Amino acid sequence: MTNPIDALLAEKGVLLADGATGTNLFAMGLEAGEAPELLNETAPDTITSLHQNFVDAGADIILTNSFGGTRHRLKLHHAQDRVHALNKRAAEIARAVADKAGRKVIVAGSVGPTGELLVPLGAMTYDEAVEAFAEQIEGLKAGGAEVAWIETMSAPDEIRAAAEAAIRVGLPYTYTGSFDTAGRTMMGLLPKDIHGVADGLSQAPLGVGANCGVGASDILASLLDMTEAKPEATVIVKGNCGIPEFRGAEIHYSGTPELMADYVRLAVDAGAKIVGGCCGTSFAHLAAMRKALDAHTRSDRPTVEKIVERIGPMRNKQATVNTAETSEARRERRRSRA
Repeated sequence: MTNPIDALLAEKGVLLADGATGTNLFAMGLEAGEAPELLNETAPDTITSLHQNFVDAGADIILTNSFGGTRHRLKLHHAQDRVHALNKRAAEIARAVADKAGRKVIVAGSVGPTGELLVPLGAMTYDEAVEAFAEQIEGLKAGGAEVAWIETMSAPDEIRAAAEAAIRVGLPYTYTGSFDTAGRTMMGLLPKDIHGVADGLSQAPLGVGANCGVGASDILASLLDMTEAKPEATVIVKGNCGIPEFRGAEIHYSGTPELMADYVRLAVDAGAKIVGGCCGTSFAHLAAMRKALDAHTRSDRPTVEKIVERIGPMRNKQATVNTAETSEARRERRRSRA
């Protein structure tokens, strides 16, 4: 397998991944409850604009509009028989934008969780999960994705199934967990243990890390744990834009471009090799992140106290008492990788 990430890292040192898919698509007309993946066919110009705006903002990696592209997620929208076509189209749209960028932009095929629980907690077997992910990743590869970008995961077995599927299809892969439950994933995985999830598979990941979660301070604390556990690893951090807040029925994110720029500086100082934004991260946020990354010289490794001082309080440690960002908000974030 080729390794586009290491090749670009050798050139640039640190890479900037893109920002939010769902949040920006909602701003571009996506209705609540609609499947973003269907826009690959019904509104390809919108998806082209999404990717182009991120490239214009300085992204080195753009993620395809395919987060919910397994048969299990598409079944909710009666599109389970269109897995290959929808994922192929998602990659083709991103590929076309990347190819005319005038510089190297990596197209990463977004692979989110199936939404099902694996045996023994649920009905889906490990082999069934591998099959479902392979079906999706085959479409992404056919459309021109260079990497399977496995993200927002909670269960180690599901990460491993997606990784095995990528290997079967012949795409290199990365994976990230969402550490949104008192410093762990919802299924109990600790940040320091993320590196070992794919141990024993025939191909190692190109990078591992964290995305989504709660807020920037929390994901940076997880980053410290991950880079301490394996300093030589290519670690990814793709955090939410501040803290999600409900305003009526809508979720808003508190992060400013200035906050996200400081998040980038701290992430680089903490050892991240790929930095991006997740929920709430707009094109303007990403442009500020690009500017900060280009101007920053790596400094001393921050402490959690320094992160909190500069970015704001952590929320994960308060998860048991802070109900404003619990089940409903988490469901919405996972639904769309907003």
